[in-house]
Amino acid sequence: RARRRKPEPELDWEEAVVSTQSTGKYLKDVVAKKQIIPMRRFMGGVGRHAQAKAFNTSGSLGAWPKKSATIVLDLLKNAESNAEVKGLEVDSLVVEYIQVNRAPQMRRRTYRAHGRINPFMCSPCHIEMILTETESIVAKEDDDAPKKKSKKKEARARARLGAE
Repeated sequence: RARRRKPEPELDWEEAVVSTQSTGKYLKDVVAKKQIIPMRRFMGGVGRHAQAKAFNTSGSLGAWPKKSATIVLDLLKNAESNAEVKGLEVDSLVVEYIQVNRAPQMRRRTYRAHGRINPFMCSPCHIEMILTETESIVAKEDDDAPKKKSKKKEARARARLGAE
């Protein structure tokens, strides 16, 4: 039986820009297991944890990938120091774009019982990160425009007002 997956929520990339300080703090909390990374796509064998409820993931699936978090944290520190050498202000840096791609696998061999040999492969990746300097990070303000209601709800509201 085919199962339907919920579509991933569309992100507005203009709003998804995050400062390097908040990113670094989040990754340090992941290493210390204070905050969790929700697992939405590659979630086979991932356990359920109460911290993942805050991200509204299906099944509360999440993990604390320590090795990945430390590598991205080191890359972020390296990018900040490069920006400092170039004369940019480190406090106003923002992670504008980050992408992880597969790299070619490296082949080694492992020796097994009865004279057999199996492949021993590693799965490296390429991480691309772009930081930009912004004037100030401003939180998006809430619009005071009324939310759209369906015609059915508007009719119910009118009926309630008429009944009272």
